[in-house]
Amino acid sequence: MKNSMNPTPRKPAGRVRAAIQLALLLGIGLNFPALAQAQEKIIRLGMIGLDTTHVIAFTSHINNPKNNTGCKVVAAFPGGSPDFKASWDRVGKFTADLRDKHGVEMVATIEELCQKVDGVLLESVDGRPHLAQARPVIAAGKPLFVDKPVAASLEDVVEIFRLAKEKNVPIWSSSALRYGKGVAGARTDEALGKVVGCDVFGSSSWTEHHPDLYLYGIHPVEALFTVMGPGCEQVRRIKAGGTDLVVGVWKDGRIGTFRDLRGSKPAAPVVIYGTKSSSTGQSSSYTPFLDEIVKFFKTGKPPVPAEETIEIYAFMSAADVSKAKDGAAISIPDLIAQAKRKP
Repeated sequence: MKNSMNPTPRKPAGRVRAAIQLALLLGIGLNFPALAQAQEKIIRLGMIGLDTTHVIAFTSHINNPKNNTGCKVVAAFPGGSPDFKASWDRVGKFTADLRDKHGVEMVATIEELCQKVDGVLLESVDGRPHLAQARPVIAAGKPLFVDKPVAASLEDVVEIFRLAKEKNVPIWSSSALRYGKGVAGARTDEALGKVVGCDVFGSSSWTEHHPDLYLYGIHPVEALFTVMGPGCEQVRRIKAGGTDLVVGVWKDGRIGTFRDLRGSKPAAPVVIYGTKSSSTGQSSSYTPFLDEIVKFFKTGKPPVPAEETIEIYAFMSAADVSKAKDGAAISIPDLIAQAKRKP
């Protein structure tokens, strides 16, 4: 027989759920870690130059909720270079893809872009407009990642980093191969020992409007400096028949080389020589690279020093100067000093 005087209280499940939902909507009263994470501010990113496959690959990864990047590409300035085939025959398609498939807003100017975002990825495949495109971003104080090539001349590379330093704006650039398997940790690999040399393999075949190595050679050269570290003092380029070899001598006497394979593919793009053993480096997916890009926009701390990136581009520029001087040895410090003096 039921006790009508003391009925068993029922849990108002519906009311509890409603209260929790209301608290979630209002952002009050609950301190669950998951809720705090959900309420974390999304870092809004903008892109400049929609003429490279990177804009699709990067946006697909960054904007994918499953990757929980905490960032989102929200706006873009299409840009494009009408006299550069690699640009004009792709910018329309990639612009449409980002707008229609990823919901990215298109804007008419870089200044307008900077008003809508917290950080910028400069993606233009043509390095010539990079300095002009970077100026308003730096003036707006927005953290800036510059995709390869940083620019189309060493003078412009130096100036971009100078402007960013002057305005105290975080900036960096890199090829994805820096974060390739066997490359990123080579300097501290105990099984390898101290790095005493490195050979990298790639292409200098796409040179329109740029120094020979800036567009594709940057990938293996970035890996070369990742393994060897900065400190290259002299570069010499040897061309004979179908062979193109760039030899760098570091200040401690170590030697690193870049060899153009003229379209053939190496077993490994990076070969590393250590005091204990040798190893190889391989390219990998964009994921480790994009993880660093996302981390940069969250922390404002560039993972690669500006001085190292400038030296990388000086190495590639020196290769062109050496070629023009029949393989003469070119001083990296002197070349950088000359670039800094030019207005």
